[in-house]
Amino acid sequence: MDARLNYFTSPIAGKALKHLLPAGRAVKDSSLPAATQELVALRVSQINGCAVCIDMHTKEAAAAGETPVRLHLVAAWREATVFTEAERAALELAEEGTRVADAAGGVGDEVWTRAAKYYDEEQLTALVLLISFMNMVNRLNIITQQPAGDYEPGQFH
Repeated sequence: MDARLNYFTSPIAGKALKHLLPAGRAVKDSSLPAATQELVALRVSQINGCAVCIDMHTKEAAAAGETPVRLHLVAAWREATVFTEAERAALELAEEGTRVADAAGGVGDEVWTRAAKYYDEEQLTALVLLISFMNMVNRLNIITQQPAGDYEPGQFH
């Protein structure tokens, strides 16, 4: 499959992405635990069906030492016993923040309160930015049918 657009050769994409990618880097460099970031990025991408982001975040997490069991169970995190309560709260926030059309009220107060129990304000801000950023990137990739499977860990660092 060939992508509909090549973001790396498009002048307008280059102009826009030079402002967006530093936002992703700021979240990456935040105090939100790296493992939580990868799990959330993976879960948002699974919900949205973004193959290229699933490829990227699965490989990045594995390269950082994440276990195959946890990676395989992200899609069924509610029934899995391998995630901490903090990670579960982040995954729940990620799901509600991604499925806003499915949950007419958006992110519920109970979900927010659970996340706030485990993450301070800076970490919550990073988590919200990450969920939003991943939803945007997923849509960019899905609309243009970016192919998946060839990502190498560290490729965009």
